[in-house]
Amino acid sequence: MASTPPAHRTLNGVLISESLRVGGELSGVPLQLTAIERIAVGDATADQPRHWTLLHFRAPEDTVGQLAEALANCLAPTGGWYVDFSTTTETYVVFAGRVFRYARGDAAARAEVQAYARSVGVPESQLDWKD
Repeated sequence: MASTPPAHRTLNGVLISESLRVGGELSGVPLQLTAIERIAVGDATADQPRHWTLLHFRAPEDTVGQLAEALANCLAPTGGWYVDFSTTTETYVVFAGRVFRYARGDAAARAEVQAYARSVGVPESQLDWKD
């Protein structure tokens, strides 16, 4: 009897295209776009545009480190931008030059990341990533 190969585990996240720094490039990581969405933002900061393009993506879970590093290298360092994504067990929140990772549901670790986010200009209303 032939066995079925295990399903490939994936991570899921959202990248705001406007968060990329000029000259930034996200390459070398196999991303699959699952949706593209354009939204009006009522709580944008002075450094953020009023309309955002959300790129919902999926990637193989075994690329998590490579993806986090690539995002940290291409996000704009100003404007209060971050990217969040999660695996089945962990949440990643990536800022320009900085990657946070914590177990899903870890309230203390989430609070630490939120404190950092506030320190780089992310408004309270945008601290809404999912664990």
